[in-house]
Amino acid sequence: MDEERLRRLLAGVREGAVGEEEALQQLRTLPYVELGYARLDTHRALRTGMPEAVYCPGKTPAQVAGIMARLAEHHSRVLATRASEEQAEAVLRLLPRAEFHPVARAITVRPDEAVPGRPGITLVAAGTADLPVADEAALTAELMGHAVQRITDVGVAGLHRLLDVLPALHSARVLIVVAGMEGALPSVVAGLVRAPVVAVPTSTGYGASFGGLAALLAMLNSCAPGIGVVNIDNGFGAGRLAALINAAGAAE
Repeated sequence: MDEERLRRLLAGVREGAVGEEEALQQLRTLPYVELGYARLDTHRALRTGMPEAVYCPGKTPAQVAGIMARLAEHHSRVLATRASEEQAEAVLRLLPRAEFHPVARAITVRPDEAVPGRPGITLVAAGTADLPVADEAALTAELMGHAVQRITDVGVAGLHRLLDVLPALHSARVLIVVAGMEGALPSVVAGLVRAPVVAVPTSTGYGASFGGLAALLAMLNSCAPGIGVVNIDNGFGAGRLAALINAAGAAE
């Protein structure tokens, strides 16, 4: 149950289209739905503005499909992250309107009628190898009702590529900057703009990158102010944080 559906339910009761018992039945499931193998927090969208996301690793295809189908009964937007093709196929059998995003390894359910997203978020990816994490971040923000401008393959090894897109960086209300290897890109971007930067270290890199730890520590030790850092490969967390910042800025 998200805010939009709750408003429709209350309007239906007020207009007499929905009976009191039917409304009570729907409201009883607000705290959570018991599936046996999962307890779905169907109240989360009302509290935080975004439904519970489904983290797919460790779950069977049938479990992912079951969870997605039940969440879709309560929410118009649903997200599953780190999904395999087998899990996606199981979801699509139950929810034909769902969509699998192979690069981001995500499954989404969205409203049939597209609504323009709130502008203000710009996503910057250092290299093509960082796109899975970058796409996960963009999809998360888009599901929260934001439009994301994407700029890819502008890593510091060819700094002129980044300087060519400075106008797009300056127009952003918040930036998501995704980089692996040495993780220097967020520091460079933060030194060029006045908007906050959500930095995302990725596990892209050779042995001394230690699976993204080198990039994480570099971003945490950045000399450029205005950077907030999420965990390694955490595109979901970055997209969520950027969407909250953008919404707050738009409200002001």
